[in-house]
Amino acid sequence: MPACVPTRTDDSSHAPDEGRPHSPPPPGRSPRIHSIQGADLSASIAVFLIALPLSLGIALATGAPLQAGLVAAAVGGLVVGRLGGAPLQVSGPAAGLTVVTADLIQTYGWRTTCAITVLAGLAQLGLGLLRVARSALAVSPAIVHGMLAGIGLTIAVAQLHIVLGGSPSSSVVANVRELPAQLAHPQIAALSMSALTLVLLLAWPRIRGRAGRVLRTAPAPLVAVAVATATASLAGLSLPKVDLPSWRSHALAGLPEGPVLGLVAAVFTVTLVCSVQSLLGAVAVDKVTARRPTPPPRSDLDRELLGQGAANIVSGTLGGLPVAGVAVRSSANLQAGARTRNSTMLHGAWVVVAALLMVPVLELIPLAALAALVMAVGIQMVSLHHIRTVTRHREVLVYAVTTLGVVLLGVLEGVALGVAVAVGVALHRLAHTRITHEEAEGVHHVRVRGQLTFLAVPRLSRALHLVPAGSDVVVELDGSFMDHAAYESLHDWESAHTARGGSVELTGRTGGRLAEPHADDGLKQGAHCHCRPWTPWRNHHCERPESEPSGPRPSGHRLASGISSFQRNTAPLVRGELARLAREGQRPSQLFLTCADSRLVTSMITSSGPGDLFVVRNVGNLVPPPGEESGDDSVAAAIEYAVEVLGVRSITVCGHSGCGAMQALLNSEPGGARTPLKRWLRHGTASLERMAAKERPWTRIAGRAPADAVEQLCLTNVVQQLEHLRAHECVARAMEAGALELQGMYFHVGEAQAYLLTGTAPHGDPAGELFDRVAATAGHGTSPTPSLP
Repeated sequence: MPACVPTRTDDSSHAPDEGRPHSPPPPGRSPRIHSIQGADLSASIAVFLIALPLSLGIALATGAPLQAGLVAAAVGGLVVGRLGGAPLQVSGPAAGLTVVTADLIQTYGWRTTCAITVLAGLAQLGLGLLRVARSALAVSPAIVHGMLAGIGLTIAVAQLHIVLGGSPSSSVVANVRELPAQLAHPQIAALSMSALTLVLLLAWPRIRGRAGRVLRTAPAPLVAVAVATATASLAGLSLPKVDLPSWRSHALAGLPEGPVLGLVAAVFTVTLVCSVQSLLGAVAVDKVTARRPTPPPRSDLDRELLGQGAANIVSGTLGGLPVAGVAVRSSANLQAGARTRNSTMLHGAWVVVAALLMVPVLELIPLAALAALVMAVGIQMVSLHHIRTVTRHREVLVYAVTTLGVVLLGVLEGVALGVAVAVGVALHRLAHTRITHEEAEGVHHVRVRGQLTFLAVPRLSRALHLVPAGSDVVVELDGSFMDHAAYESLHDWESAHTARGGSVELTGRTGGRLAEPHADDGLKQGAHCHCRPWTPWRNHHCERPESEPSGPRPSGHRLASGISSFQRNTAPLVRGELARLAREGQRPSQLFLTCADSRLVTSMITSSGPGDLFVVRNVGNLVPPPGEESGDDSVAAAIEYAVEVLGVRSITVCGHSGCGAMQALLNSEPGGARTPLKRWLRHGTASLERMAAKERPWTRIAGRAPADAVEQLCLTNVVQQLEHLRAHECVARAMEAGALELQGMYFHVGEAQAYLLTGTAPHGDPAGELFDRVAATAGHGTSPTPSLP
């Protein structure tokens, strides 16, 4: 029986084997080497085929010995793959470190650069032991994206000279200044091989049809470099090619030589770039893998930092480039279906084999082809998606300053400028508050644009005192923050104004009224209760009139109070959406058939709103088989209407823990009065028989046996009602046409935990059924599948 996927709730005590997000593994456990799966083997080969040309190209771009790229790729795969906390992230020489490493080699030489890499690895080990990895995520994404964009531009401009057959200078300004002369006198052979490489890089992923699906199994970087190499060899072109000296003459790390402050700054820069890039890459990998049917454990960021530090120590000692998590290789690893860290480690082993046995083949590769490959990677680092994101969040200034700072001054200087601008922008937003007062039709409007802090209290007080006593006032707050001083000032004025016979209404920018805390609610002054649409909690009230007596209240009063709260707080927020639904009619995509139990709040469990679900609720979430309704056609009518009129794409049968109907069914005795409840529950008799069948194993939940017979019947009933659904003619017809799918779901009320049955055999499965938790993703709500940064 297909299994369903786990939802991990925060701090769940019911999932001991699943760590909290980005949490370390339980003490006493050591990482195990899993048995090698076919998916890991194929993924490792795919990553290796991408890593090989990229590692050589990045080494070429830095000015390091080309073998240094292979050393870093092998160490990144073997060491980080074994010790790191992000099992599916692939590490190696990263394009984001190209500019930093090139500058270090230019300033201090290769052997000292290796020593700086070792010291940066030691610094990463220290940071990992101090468990500060999560603090790196506090860096503004605009700064990180700006840093990567600046590095990408620097790489692209430098490699363009090699593409044209020349040699790059040490600075971006010099490269730009010399570019016109280089464009005027290109080397045709180098330019043709570079152009061929770029064309294949762009065209290969876009090949369509059946042949395209087969050809795209080979990675575009490998195909581009291989075709350019073969063309250059067959045409007999005289071009600079890869030169891999004997490993016996390979330069290892030496003692660092140079000014102390300069070396400290260099170590800090390498540590910063390696750590931030690796940690953000690990988080991005988590976001992608969280959408898998069986997601791997979340990354342990502190352990990942330790693994990266160990790799940089080994790579620097052996004469390799600095190591960091690499987005391109990690994406390839995920797309190839890698399951465990074995794919990462195997890719490192393949690099070792290639470095030892494939030297004659590697020395046929033209440097122009590698330069074109690295230039394309640099251009891709300037992401239009990132630019749109920072523009939408009004952080384009931070992004632009960081990018220009990296291009013109260097990575460390550019990041420092970006941080300074980000702090300045934040302070400006916090301090810049616009407060206006105007009167319209006898109502005074005081509008506050921006965050309301103690800095704005004097201006707020002046605007409020322009309001005449006894008048009607609307205070519109357009901001996400109000500190204690501003709240006290506003609250004191409101109390005084209402005492003099005036009225005050606090609203947001959209006009929806904001609820305020009251002392008799047991809330601290200054706290705010934000009512949201479809609030799921029982007897929830954002505001209670001060004249309302305490103590038990009749249910009718609670109903009236709840309706009043809806009209005040929720209706203004949903009125536009409901008006659209009233005009267009309902177009739900799902029929959700569940129990009438008052604890099951469908909108809360499914994060849905008006118009999303067509809900049918009855005692025991039962689906009477066709022909057995005996005068009660309501469920069958709802199914027919949902499938044939509304055109729903899926039907979900949802059971729950502690179901009273299942308890009654389990405890029922033959004979007795045929009450309406007993007549209805007869539709669950098939579930009882299914559970009692000795030849059929009991349904399992998250790999464990049900807690008791009631839970077993609740689970079995979901599977049985899916069988009843398939017997309905309209359902069978839609499923045969591929227009409808059925889903089983179980909600454990006490755990607030959802379980899914992803599929069942058409007529049951003698191997039994399995419910598993629904995977909880990072962040809230749903979002498009993220890409690696």
